[in-house]
Amino acid sequence: MPRVRPARPDDRPALSRLQSHLAEPSPELLAAADVVGTVLVSVDADDRPVGYLLAVEDGNDACHVAELVVAPDRRREGRARDLLTAAVEARPAGSVVTVTVAAGNDAARSLYESVGFEEAGRRPDFFESGDAVAYALAV
Repeated sequence: MPRVRPARPDDRPALSRLQSHLAEPSPELLAAADVVGTVLVSVDADDRPVGYLLAVEDGNDACHVAELVVAPDRRREGRARDLLTAAVEARPAGSVVTVTVAAGNDAARSLYESVGFEEAGRRPDFFESGDAVAYALAV
């Protein structure tokens, strides 16, 4: 069963490698993650990160899932769902979790919808690759 824990400073090299699997990574955001938000990692049996979720806090009982990635060889194991569930469960009651997903990323959209996120709008040309769909989940 996948295990999720908070990221530690010694996870940084692994997180940087994982970030390379994102279509539009933000190394600056990951570098500032401990200041602007929370990073959770999904680890293998040897406690090595094989996925992570970076949530940015907005200071108003809301957070935004800025990055969620799982190593390609560890996908389809429930790791993204476990990371997302852990992030949502850590939020106080009455808060909101948001995420913006590339409109053509059906796998990600399906994941967020299956966890209870609802479409909150469309954002034309949000990503370099095109349009995005904004989702929100009230906790």
